[in-house]
Amino acid sequence: MTSETFESRPFEADVSRLLHMMVHSVYSDRDVFLRELISNAADACEKLRYEAITRPELLGDEPGLAITLSADPEAGTLTIADNGIGMSRDEMIEALGTIARSGTRSFIDRIAVAEGQGSGKEGAQLIGQFGVGFYSAFMVAAKVDVVSRRAGSDEAWLWSSDGKGEFSVAPVVLDEAPARGTRVVLHLADDAKTYAERWTLERIVKEQSGHVPVPIRFIEKPGAEAAALSDGAALWTRAKSEITAQEYTDFYRSVAGQYDDPALTVHFRAEGRHEYTALAFVPGARPFDLFDADRKGRIKLYVKRVFITDDAELLPRYLRFVRGLVDSADLPLNVSREMIQDSPLLGAIRKGVTSRVLSDLARLAEQDAEAFGKVWENFGAVIKEGLYEDFERREQLLNLARFKTTASGEGTRSLKEYVAGLKENQTAIYTIAGDDAARIANSPHLEGFRARGIEVLLLADPVDAFWVASGLDYEGKPFRSVTQGSADLGLIPLLDKDAPPSVEASSEVSALITEMKDLLGAEVADVRASDRLTDSAVCLVAGEKGPDRQYERFLAASGRLGSAAKPILEVNPAHAMITGLAGHADDSTRADVAHLLLDTARVLDGERPGDAAAFSQRLFRLMTRGLGTA
Repeated sequence: MTSETFESRPFEADVSRLLHMMVHSVYSDRDVFLRELISNAADACEKLRYEAITRPELLGDEPGLAITLSADPEAGTLTIADNGIGMSRDEMIEALGTIARSGTRSFIDRIAVAEGQGSGKEGAQLIGQFGVGFYSAFMVAAKVDVVSRRAGSDEAWLWSSDGKGEFSVAPVVLDEAPARGTRVVLHLADDAKTYAERWTLERIVKEQSGHVPVPIRFIEKPGAEAAALSDGAALWTRAKSEITAQEYTDFYRSVAGQYDDPALTVHFRAEGRHEYTALAFVPGARPFDLFDADRKGRIKLYVKRVFITDDAELLPRYLRFVRGLVDSADLPLNVSREMIQDSPLLGAIRKGVTSRVLSDLARLAEQDAEAFGKVWENFGAVIKEGLYEDFERREQLLNLARFKTTASGEGTRSLKEYVAGLKENQTAIYTIAGDDAARIANSPHLEGFRARGIEVLLLADPVDAFWVASGLDYEGKPFRSVTQGSADLGLIPLLDKDAPPSVEASSEVSALITEMKDLLGAEVADVRASDRLTDSAVCLVAGEKGPDRQYERFLAASGRLGSAAKPILEVNPAHAMITGLAGHADDSTRADVAHLLLDTARVLDGERPGDAAAFSQRLFRLMTRGLGTA
């Protein structure tokens, strides 16, 4: 090494802050660092295995792939080495000096919260989720040295840092570097010396990394022989009866980078026309990237146990929370990325795995409603994306769906339960959508439905405005928004047998309604008497055709709606304010109240008054008249 080839560089700002947090925060489970470094080493081995398909010379005289842990208790070091693909100088700088992930800032913000709360579990879980596993080494190391030589290269490089803002990169002589692969040397901090002890390392490997598809060996001290910690056998190739629940959990945590327990494990082998094995997990907690805009899945593709890619769409996007892998026996090992995207075989695998995941979710719903309820709470908003994306499986998805309703209390209800409770003469499944669950549950639109005991689905997820407007039905019953069109409740009897039927508008109220149409002019499409209101004076509804109120708001906000359709103002002809206003002789008062009623309906609908200044002026005029100071 010469001074001319030695280079010192600062970390990018986000990495520097991240390292500071890791070094100065105390996590109750720092063991996560070893799992992350072993996972990186296993990925490097799998990448070499794949590249060697077309370039077998990369394996040289060492075809066997392995991960080796070497401890030196006296020197206080721990080394994690692999004979995988290795890194060039530029790859080393890119991989270890920057975080090229859009989630970096979000990760730092969340880990800062975990730091403030002293949450070791949250901190460890975040490290795995955000793909910054290498940096977790600084939780236990005062200094980290990385020596790497890319397979087939005659150059080797040393990356070194103490995690305090800078790192250096320099060439090393080949005699001091591995024949290929990467060697990560951790100079352990004073409070982390136990990570050079055999029993500690064996425990962590067994708990967290015992099922990586690369053998792991351990050298207890310099000069000792290597002992096997794991044989690198692929868990998914074993029979289900031979695998314990804990082994499944350990593997899930390894492949998903999370610390929760899986809510559902799907493991099966398809035989016949296409042969493949799938091992998939529904997480017990939401992954951090659940609502990423690109909506990419996280299922790895293997061919005959050789890792190919984690970028193949093996599940539809509405199942992107599922973690796991598919191992095909039929695809060629040198399958190209283009072939992956267009392969009919991959299409068949995608169909088979999707159907199995959905059928196992349905089985869970039948056998353990509480467990499925937690799955739906975490992922229901995503699964419902399939209701407008996946026409073929809509019936399956509708059967899976669970909803908060006006009759569900704190729980949820299935559509099967809803249909079983239909009222006499009820011909539709009624819904109300909005962005605030508490507000829509108290919407005046529901009054007439409650009076008749009609259950209404309360749809508060953003996706609900889309799928419910796509013309779906369930068992022949269409979905119908209570905020659109006329309610048509006259044929459904009231719960209170002694309650009077819907009040017909008196001649005075009818005249008032006609006058309000003229007063409100272009602000509304119509003003009419309502049969859905029992307690409130007014509400706004959409017309029979086109989108309902919530979907219209989404379209307008996204710029996909040229101009919003004018709403219809419905008036409760029996309300005291309406009957009182109908008999009021002062024209100016009637005009002010008519506009205030419209703005009140807007507020109840989650909107603002049409003209805040005019709203205030009208309100003050009415209060002044009421106080007799006019």
